[in-house]
Amino acid sequence: MSKLSKLAGETALYGLGSIVPRVLNFFLIALHTRIFHPGELGLYTNLYAWVAFLNIVYLFGLETAYFRFATRAGASEITIFKSAQTFILTLGIFLTGAMLLFAAPIADYFGIPNQPELIRWLAMLMFLDAAVSIPFARLRIQKKALRFVTAKLINVALVIGLNLYFLLVIYDPAVGIGYPILANLIANAFYVLFFATTLIQWRPVWEKETLRAMFSYSWPIMLMGLAGMTNEMFSRLTLGWWLPEGFYPGRDTDYAWGVFGACFRFSVIINVAVQAFRFAAEPFFFSNAQDKNSPELFARVNHYFIIVCGFMVLSVVVHLDWLKYLIDAPYWEGLGVVPYLLYGYVFLGVYYNLSIWYKLTDRTYAGTAITVLGMVITIGLNYLLIPVAGYLGSSWATLACYTTMAITSYALGQKYYPVPYRVGQALFYLGLSVVLINLGYWVTFNQPVADFLFHCGLMGIYAAVVYVREKDELRRPEVVN
Repeated sequence: MSKLSKLAGETALYGLGSIVPRVLNFFLIALHTRIFHPGELGLYTNLYAWVAFLNIVYLFGLETAYFRFATRAGASEITIFKSAQTFILTLGIFLTGAMLLFAAPIADYFGIPNQPELIRWLAMLMFLDAAVSIPFARLRIQKKALRFVTAKLINVALVIGLNLYFLLVIYDPAVGIGYPILANLIANAFYVLFFATTLIQWRPVWEKETLRAMFSYSWPIMLMGLAGMTNEMFSRLTLGWWLPEGFYPGRDTDYAWGVFGACFRFSVIINVAVQAFRFAAEPFFFSNAQDKNSPELFARVNHYFIIVCGFMVLSVVVHLDWLKYLIDAPYWEGLGVVPYLLYGYVFLGVYYNLSIWYKLTDRTYAGTAITVLGMVITIGLNYLLIPVAGYLGSSWATLACYTTMAITSYALGQKYYPVPYRVGQALFYLGLSVVLINLGYWVTFNQPVADFLFHCGLMGIYAAVVYVREKDELRRPEVVN
């Protein structure tokens, strides 16, 4: 089996473990938007935005450092594994202990003084996520994608089952938005059982030289992660800071948060595809880096990634007229953000592909600088655009940020690790999807079945163009064998 075929197969498996759970979780929004009013959902969105930031600190870039050091010639994988696990658990105990100790004042800050248990649950949730992050990374490096997927699918089944039980059977308004948080905490505790043997056999390892080298490699990645999470979450946080009072008549800030958060869920389709690809591609890139023809292989990977993402964006946007029924009607007013967010995440995926140059040349500081550049763009554009365009302005900022990061990474990468990326073809396929989306927007038959068939026809046009242009390329044998 060719390397590209193996990568595609592993991506499909990781997709099963990432996309299917996220898509199933996405359907929970249909339940959440009917149980909670936008203000409550806004609080949930705000809390998880902060959790996303803290998760980066909990992990400290050690996943990528583990991949880098464990795949080096002559490296002891078990020593690298134990060292990374020791560091993460030590840091996690410290951070979680601090959050448990100061749960009450933190709850006051978020305006939920009577629910400090929500902060405690989130603290324990983040610790559990961190504790199993390196064991999950180990499954990826050992090519045990099926075991990885099994754990993720069991987890999502628990999350969905617990949400249904809590919200439809024993619901208490006093707990309210705490139920989805509690469901996540209980479901993630399952991971401890799943990795019980690994965690029991683990023993702390504190080799100074190994940890010093891993720390030097990982801290820029951690900073990069924080800046990257700023790019992803900042719009949801600052909507409450910079949205003028009365911008949306009859709506307060929490309401706007809730609408934006619900519509943001549609971007999960591309976001999770990018994540699934990363799970398979990161160890793939590292393991093939030494091959003299790897740049051509990496270019082909990125080429097909863009083709698939263009089709996925087209499929989602042209069918928003019926996908919108997955959320309750009051949230539909924010659907205009969806196309910009989807294309933003396509460029984020391209950036992840291009970022291999600084990971392979040990210039992780360059990745931090690029991501900080994106953060500056995110903050600046949100500051300028939210007061005049609301959450639509935030979606524009997201697209501008990730596009700039991809372009910058490409320019620097060609200097330090040249890869023959097919820029012109990438722009062609993305442009084709934009043209077809606009065609679907402007041409309407005002009849649901006819509109649906027309939109499917637009997808068929894209697929036909890909086939005509790529059929010879797909038959071409790999340069790398």
